Amino acid sequence: MTATTRLSRRLGAAAIAAASGGAFFLYQPTLSANDACSQLAALRQKITDPNALVPARALQESALIGASAANPHDVLVIGGGATGCGVALDAVTRGLRVGLVEREDFSSGTSSRSTKLIHGGVRYLEKAVFNLDYGQLKLVFHALEERKQIIENAPHLCHALPCMTPCFDWFEVLYYWMGLKMYDLVAGPRLLHLSRYYSAQESSELFPTLARKGKDRNLKGTVVYYDGQMNDSRLNVGLACTAALAGAAVLNHAEVISFLKDEVGERIIGARIRNNLSGKEFDSYAKVIVNAAGPFCDSLRKMANKDLRPMICPSSGVHVVLPDYYSPEGMGLIVPKTKDGRVIFMLPWLGRTIAGTTDSNTPITSLPEPHEDEIQFILDAISDYLNVKVRRIDVLSAWSGIRPLAMDPSAKNTESISRDHVVCEDFPGLVTITGGKWTTYRSMAEDAVNAAIKSGKLSPTSNCLTHNLRLIGGDGWDPASFTVIAQQYIRMKKTHSGKVVPGAMDTAAAKHLTHAYGALAERVATIAQNENLGKRLAHGYPFLEAEVAYCARNEYCESAVDFIARRSRLAFLDTDAAGQALPRIIEILATEHKWDKSRQKHEFQKGTEFLETFKAAKNAQFHDGKHT
Repeated sequence: MTATTRLSRRLGAAAIAAASGGAFFLYQPTLSANDACSQLAALRQKITDPNALVPARALQESALIGASAANPHDVLVIGGGATGCGVALDAVTRGLRVGLVEREDFSSGTSSRSTKLIHGGVRYLEKAVFNLDYGQLKLVFHALEERKQIIENAPHLCHALPCMTPCFDWFEVLYYWMGLKMYDLVAGPRLLHLSRYYSAQESSELFPTLARKGKDRNLKGTVVYYDGQMNDSRLNVGLACTAALAGAAVLNHAEVISFLKDEVGERIIGARIRNNLSGKEFDSYAKVIVNAAGPFCDSLRKMANKDLRPMICPSSGVHVVLPDYYSPEGMGLIVPKTKDGRVIFMLPWLGRTIAGTTDSNTPITSLPEPHEDEIQFILDAISDYLNVKVRRIDVLSAWSGIRPLAMDPSAKNTESISRDHVVCEDFPGLVTITGGKWTTYRSMAEDAVNAAIKSGKLSPTSNCLTHNLRLIGGDGWDPASFTVIAQQYIRMKKTHSGKVVPGAMDTAAAKHLTHAYGALAERVATIAQNENLGKRLAHGYPFLEAEVAYCARNEYCESAVDFIARRSRLAFLDTDAAGQALPRIIEILATEHKWDKSRQKHEFQKGTEFLETFKAAKNAQFHDGKHT
C-alpha cells in the first residue's frame, strides 16, 4: 500500500488532506454551534469539578483489557509525550473511545527535556523573509497562534517571558529591531507584548550580568521581545490527567511488545501490552493505532513492517542549569547568531538559569547523556556575553534531549528533513505522527486524530474542541492565588525526633504550589497541613513532602524517578539536591504504594542511576580548563 503522507500545514478547521490515487479528501464533521458549545461546557464541568479524581491505575488497566476484538477502542495511542497525550485528549473530547499506553512515564522522553520555550520561531521568520519562503512564514503564523493558545489553556504552567537580544554595532540594532517588529506584526492579535529597544545603560540595569564590553566590541543596546515559557513535564502530565478525567484510559509504564493483525494480516487491530510494573501482559484492541512514540516511532513502524523506511533523523539538544545569579528573575538572553553561527540562550526558570543549546547528530537511546564537550561549548558561548565568571563547578544539572526531526517516508531523497511535523499511515491501521515541536503539540494532535478518523472510518460526536479547553488546574487560577494558600494553610512538619511542629506556608512555597498545581494547589496544601507532610524535600527549594503523596494519589506517579524528574523538576534543577531528597521521596511513595524493602532498594538504585546521567559538577568527570 502506498503511504498516505502529509507534511502538516493546517489551514482550515478540522480539515485533513491526504494524497491517495490523486484524490483529495476533506474531513469536516457536522455539528451545530449549539451542540459544540454544550459539549465543551460539559467537558469543562467534568475537568473542573472540585471533587473529580482521575481514575485509579487499576481501573485504567482494566479499561484497556476490556477493549476486546468485539468491542475495541476507537483509538489506541502509543506514547505519553506531549503529542501522544495531546492526541488522547483531542480524541476523547470528540466523543471517541480512547486508550493510551506509555513504556516509561508521561513526558519521560523528549517532552521533559525541552528548552522550556513556547515560541513562534524568530529564525523561521528570518528564513521566510530572506528566502522568500511562504512555507516558513506559514510555520511562524501557525506557531504564534498555538503559542498564545497554550498559555491561555494552562495559565498556571505557562507565562510570557521577555527575551533580550544584545547588539554590538548599530547595524545589529537596526536589523534586530526591524526583525522583531515584524515578529510582532505577524503575531497580530496573538501578540504577547510589544518588542522594544533599550540603551546599553538600560540593558545593564535590566540584565546586570550582561557584559557591556568584550573583545574589540562595545554593547550598543538590546532589543527585547516576548515569547512564552512553560514547565514542560508538568504541562504534559496535565494533558494526561485531563484526558483521563475526560474518559481516556491512560496507562504509564505499559509497553507495546507486538501488534495484533487481522486474519489476513493486512491491518493492525490492536496491541499486545506489558505492564512494566507487574510484568502482566494483555491484549488491547482498537480500530486505529496512533504511533506517537517520538524518537522511537520507527521501532514501532518496523514492528508493523520491517521493510519500512526510517523517518526519524535524531538530533541532540543539551542544556545546563546554573545558579540564579547568572540571569535576572524576569528576563532571558537570546543570541540568535554566535560567532560560529549557532543560537545560544540563558533563561530564568523555576528559580535557576537554563543555558543552551546544541544541535548535533545522536543515537537514539532512552536515557541520553550530555557529552562534556557539549557542556563546555555552552559555557564558552555564554561567557562571551557575561561579566560574571562562568564556572564548570556552577553547573547544577545538565541533560540531553533527542529531537525527533522528521523525514517524509515517501520522499525520493533524504533532504526533506523538516522542523514541521509529519502524519502518515504507511501500514493500514497504524497512523504515525512525529516531528514538530512542543509549541504546536495541540494542532499536531488535531491532525493525527483527523487522520485516525479517516483511517478507521470513526464517528466522532464533534469536531476538535481542544482549542479553548483549559487543562486540569487551569480554570479558577489567577496570579494572586498563592495569597490564599499563604494565608489559610500552615505546614505541619515532622522533626528528626518525631515531634510535629507547625511552620508558615511561606510565599515561595505558596507560589510554587499554585504554579505547579493551579486551582488544585489547595489539595496539596491540605495534605501538608493535615498529614504532617509540610517539610521541604531539599534545602533551598520549595518542593514539599505533601507533593509526593498527592502525585502518587492523583497524577499516576509510580516511581521515585517519576517524581524527581516529571512531577517535581528537582533532577533538572539540581542533581545533588535530588539525590539527597531521594530516600525521603521513596519512603513516602512506599507508604502510598505499599512497597516492600526490596522495591524500595530497587527504587533507590534506579533513581541514583538516573541522576548519574545528569552531568552536574558533582557527578561528572571533567577537566576544569578555563571554567574553574
